[in-house]
Order: sequence, then C-alpha cells, then structure tokens
Amino acid sequence: MRIVRFAAQGDVSFGVLEGPGEDPADLVVAVASGHPFAPMQLTGERLPLAQVKLLAPVLPSKILGIGRNYADHAAEMGGTPPTTPSVFLKPNTAVIGPGDAITLPRDSEHVDHEAELAVVIGRLCREVPRERAYDVVLGYTCGNDVTARDWQRSDGQWSRAKGHDTFAPLGPWVETELDVSDVAVRATVDGELRQDGRTADLVHDIPSLIEWITRYMTLLPGDVILTGTPAGVGPLAPGQSVSVSVEGIGTLTNPVVSR
Repeated sequence: MRIVRFAAQGDVSFGVLEGPGEDPADLVVAVASGHPFAPMQLTGERLPLAQVKLLAPVLPSKILGIGRNYADHAAEMGGTPPTTPSVFLKPNTAVIGPGDAITLPRDSEHVDHEAELAVVIGRLCREVPRERAYDVVLGYTCGNDVTARDWQRSDGQWSRAKGHDTFAPLGPWVETELDVSDVAVRATVDGELRQDGRTADLVHDIPSLIEWITRYMTLLPGDVILTGTPAGVGPLAPGQSVSVSVEGIGTLTNPVVSR
C-alpha cells in the first residue's frame, strides 16, 4: 500500500494511492478520513493524482540520520565505517516534499545531495529488540540528507550542516509492503546518475539501527530514520534538479534554488 499526504482545495489529508507505476495520469488517491498511525478509514472519495499537491508523506517529531553507513561512502569521505551506528538529528523544520525547492544558504559554498532509504516509524516504541524491529515500522520512503559540507567540516558537529531549512526532502509516499533488504538507492542530478548503491551494503541494517536508537530514545509515530547514503555524493547548484529513487518505492524530485 502506498500512503500519501496531499493538499487539495485548501485541505490537507492522507490517502491511499491506487494504480500502477508513477505516472500521475494512471494514479488515483483514495481519500482517508484519518491518519496512517491507526486503521485508515477511506471516505469513498477519489481524486486524480494530477489534481492534488503531494506533500512530505509524514511530519516527524524528529529525523534520525545515520552517518557513514555504507563503506564506500565512508571511504570517499576519508574514513571507515563506525563499529556502532553514528546517529545525528535533523529538525522537522527541514522537511520538504516532492517538488519543493531545496534552498541553498547564502554563506555555504558546498551543499551535497545524499540519497537514502528512509524508514517511517509506525508506533511509539522504546528498547525494541532487533527481532521485533519491523513490528514498529509503518513503511519506507525516499529521503535526501542534504548537507552543507563546508559547515559540517568547520563546525565539528553536524546540526547546522544537516538542519538548514529545506535540507530534508521526503517522499513521494510511504510504501508499506516492501522487502528493503536489497533494493537500489540512486541519485541523479539533471538526469545524470550520481549515486547507485544497494541496501544490501548497509553496514548496520535496519533492525540493528532500530534496536540501537531505541536503546537511548523513544521513537514516535511518524519519526524517520535516514539509513545512510552510498558513495557518489556531490554538490548542488542553483537551477539544478535532484532526484532520489529507491527501488520498489518511487522517485523524489526537488529543484535547487538560491536563497
């Protein structure tokens, strides 16, 4: 099931996407009366996808990023993967949805894209053993962990570099029925392939990440874990368009503009 969050005629709602593929002409949104963190009730209303505005599929209380979780990315950054997950936070004010613009800061000279599989948490949880990790997952979406690389290096910690407004694109929807143990994660910029990895190469897999994070903090429904990015991260410039694709989910595309 593909869960969408959308705006239509001034209202924001959740719904279920019906139809094959990603072409809006072939897709319809079955409107729901509630949210996806309880049994969803469909209203019976159906809207063509082309007539609605897709939003970020969830508004998390927090976003948990995982650093250097692909060995090839750790190597390109001049390091090695950590023995335990390296966790950082991105604020929910950084979230944007499909088609929304990534705004480059005036005083950063190097902003990178980072294509990632994003895990959406489905219920309140704490101290989850890895054997039960998938029980707390609602589904998966595409994420772009946009990063001001020069700020990351100069600050010595990552809050400013990762947390700038518009630096957490999510979407286009949440896929609830997908085996993500070995799916492709790709990024293109203006159609040029920049990143091409597979989740089978994650250093710390999803159950390990959920077990590790919930050992130290409670996760709430809608919280998002960005599982790490493969090699090939690169700079963004005004006027470009960056797309993140995850096999079995879809494609998240955002234009890039100057502030």
